Amino acid sequence: MSYSRFIIILLCVLTFFPGNIASQSPPSAAAFYERGKFYMADENWYSAVESFLECLRLNPAHAEGTAALAECYYELAEFDEALNWSRKARQLARTNMSVANLEVFTLIALGQLDSASSLVSEILAKEPYNREALFAAGELDIARNRPSEAMMRYREAVRRYPDDRRLLVSLALVTLTMGDGETALTYINSALSQHPDDYRVFYFAAYIYAQNNKLQDAIRYADRALYYKPDHVPSQSLMATLRYRNSQYEEAARFCDIIIANNREDTGAWYLKGLSYIRMGRQADAITVLSTAITINEEDEFIRAVLEQALIASTALEDPRRARWAVWHFNKARNFHQRSMIEQALFEYRRGLRLNPFAQDRREYAELLRLQGYPARYLEELRFLQDNGMNDQPLNDAVETYGALLSQALFRQWQVNPVELAERHWKVAVFSLAGQSSFYHADAGYVAASVVRELLVHDRSIMPMSLDMRQASFSQAFRQAREAGADYFMLVSVTENERDISIKGEMFVGRTGSPAGTFYAYRTGTDRLRSASKGITDQLSGALPLRGRLLIRKQAQALINKGKADGVQAGAVYDVVKKGRLQIANEGIALVYSPDELVGKLTISNVDEEITIGTLERNGFFDRIEPGDEVVLQTEKPVKPAPETAANPELRILLRALK
Repeated sequence: MSYSRFIIILLCVLTFFPGNIASQSPPSAAAFYERGKFYMADENWYSAVESFLECLRLNPAHAEGTAALAECYYELAEFDEALNWSRKARQLARTNMSVANLEVFTLIALGQLDSASSLVSEILAKEPYNREALFAAGELDIARNRPSEAMMRYREAVRRYPDDRRLLVSLALVTLTMGDGETALTYINSALSQHPDDYRVFYFAAYIYAQNNKLQDAIRYADRALYYKPDHVPSQSLMATLRYRNSQYEEAARFCDIIIANNREDTGAWYLKGLSYIRMGRQADAITVLSTAITINEEDEFIRAVLEQALIASTALEDPRRARWAVWHFNKARNFHQRSMIEQALFEYRRGLRLNPFAQDRREYAELLRLQGYPARYLEELRFLQDNGMNDQPLNDAVETYGALLSQALFRQWQVNPVELAERHWKVAVFSLAGQSSFYHADAGYVAASVVRELLVHDRSIMPMSLDMRQASFSQAFRQAREAGADYFMLVSVTENERDISIKGEMFVGRTGSPAGTFYAYRTGTDRLRSASKGITDQLSGALPLRGRLLIRKQAQALINKGKADGVQAGAVYDVVKKGRLQIANEGIALVYSPDELVGKLTISNVDEEITIGTLERNGFFDRIEPGDEVVLQTEKPVKPAPETAANPELRILLRALK
């Protein structure tokens, strides 16, 4: 073959098969970077990470690829990795302020607020009007629970950048959480007018309108968000929640099915689907759905709480599913006990026994009561086991032994039965507003209210009232509480993100509807719903005056129906008030009575587990103290709880979503 003929053939091959020849050369770092940017634009973070890692394998000094990889890890909430790569990017591009800003956002997400503050100050010193730095500084104010400062900062930034989507939405969100819903709508409407085809703005508009209880508008905006980006999972989740709140339970379940079809690991969708079935009266289907959800994430307390409520409401005590789910609590209780975390162990045993009251694990629960110094309650639990045919020789021996040990107890000396004398002196109704949903769990207020009420069942002074916890409005809750004779009623609300929860309990006087007090609890990590709910009940119990009844009088000695288990201490001095004369204050948490109704004083001398004796001192010349009179411990401690100190977790996750 001649040389000229070879050249002609080669040119033909290159002409007809250019792609095959070119494909033999591997893509460059720049090509992988461009591919990663394409995936980022589509919010396909996993594929983007893969592309950027390949880019950096080929060119470790690729500054833009390093910064983009850091941003992807931030979006995936892998903040440690995001910090690592953002710092590498800063070393490669020291003058790039966008990389420095990303490091600030990452430091805030990791809770390293001092480091974030130093870096953002450094950026603003170089570029006072750096838009990203101003936004980061506002988020830092929110993380430090300074929403007023954040709002002023965002307002100033909006004056300089009036069309910035993120600043307008941020200002709307912060204003909303500060209680000014109308102004929040003004800001989000401004964002809508300037960004009429941005699905993200429609998504946040739907959220803000929903928080203002404008559900029809919220649904309309969520629908617009899905029109512009049909596969936007947050918009799908929000739409499902909005349909649920609007009592369109079948539609809510349908949206949940769409989400589950794309990601079976999305427990939020399973949870909301189960809730929707409960509202439709399909308890059996709800139990099946929620059981599936809890196998995906057994640590989700909201799913477990709703599942257990459904089991208790719709199944018989003998149902094997009750025993199955109770075992989880018993195992967890034993784990807490081994780590000497007695309060947590008691909670888990009680949750398990609520599902399966006849479990042999009650014996371990009884043992914990004994170790806490409550032998009478220990004996009571053992006798319950005896009465239900779950006894053996060691148990019978323990009953006999403790029966003998308690022969000299006060209740034996005074010949009374403390179980029959037990009395709860405070009637508290626990509610949530039906529209109260958090960013992560629909009806979060209702679920938290149910846990709070369950905890109050074990408070010996408070009787949680059996009223419907989901109320449509404050006025309806007030009516229900007043007509049921509640002393107080509490509205429970929740804000949360994937790691933190904040519960607020607003308490009102049942008779007048006037504010009585506000309790806050913020928790993070595992068991945060239980722990925060316990924080609310502890604050409530501590704020209510200790109150009891004078049962028996023998000369100057008197027996009252409160003891060590109620917090009674030797040496304390109680007021003795004429029977039926104690009144609850019109506002705040207090008992009021006139000097004429104060008939004496009781000084505690001997405290038993459930009853107490003390020495009486009459008030005035005549002795007017009688059995049935009430005793109350008036203390000087302030009943107003400390203000909330933790940042709003829901606001933080929403602002992070704007990044």
